[in-house]
Amino acid sequence: MATPAAITVAITGSIPTKANNPAVPVTPEEQVASAVDAIDAGATIVHVHVRDDQQRPSSDVNRYRTVHDGIKHERPDVIVQLSTGGRGRSPDERFSCLEVRPEMASLSTGSVNFATSVYENPPQLVEQQAARMLDLGIKPEIEIFDFAMLYTCVDLLKRGLLAPPPHVQLVMGIKNTLPPKESILDFFLSELRELIPDATWTCAAIGRFQLEANRWALRRGGHVRTGLEDNIYYEKGRLAQSNAELVARLADLCAEYDRYPASPAETRHLLHLNQITAG
Repeated sequence: MATPAAITVAITGSIPTKANNPAVPVTPEEQVASAVDAIDAGATIVHVHVRDDQQRPSSDVNRYRTVHDGIKHERPDVIVQLSTGGRGRSPDERFSCLEVRPEMASLSTGSVNFATSVYENPPQLVEQQAARMLDLGIKPEIEIFDFAMLYTCVDLLKRGLLAPPPHVQLVMGIKNTLPPKESILDFFLSELRELIPDATWTCAAIGRFQLEANRWALRRGGHVRTGLEDNIYYEKGRLAQSNAELVARLADLCAEYDRYPASPAETRHLLHLNQITAG
């Protein structure tokens, strides 16, 4: 029997610009339109970063609110997940998006080296923001860039700073972090099943490994992510025409693994979103 897979579309990210691919949505209006098209192609979670007027990464809460509310106005049943990333920005700036009260937001549970900078998430900040999300009724997506972040997630659960069961995302392929290897996914899953057997999970990879990681996850019963944040190409030498094009390919791919794109209601059930309530 076919089983559902929740498809996340990461529409913009912090790095790609229109100079890299003209389809990258950077204004709030473009982001809402791109998200709606991707939802219609099969995505049920929209992962959002915002940009300023010069296409630079931003944590402007008003832009987050405009994009969040615009998507929810057009497709009320979809799940909007706001990014709390933001290298070079203060913690107050990074986590200001929680004021919007999205259903989900990203939470990296440790610091990590990226290509040219350190993504700083000291323990006190992680604990503070995990507790804040719990109080606001926001489901974190725990971002795993190295395995220490998984073990920190376990500790946060034990201390009551995360509501069980958590949703975690393994991210591979960023320079200086975990390489995109199938064996790493298998080790991650062995640890996850031992330590947090009821956790749900997504596997994501950057660049040319995006589609391969989708296949790995579908084969193992996990959830999947695509979008122009992670890969601006549809195939070698050909830029993706839109986020929707990437989502449509992934939605079609599900059938090869006896899976199908989850509906918004199924996604909420799978990720236990209906159990999250504000404190």
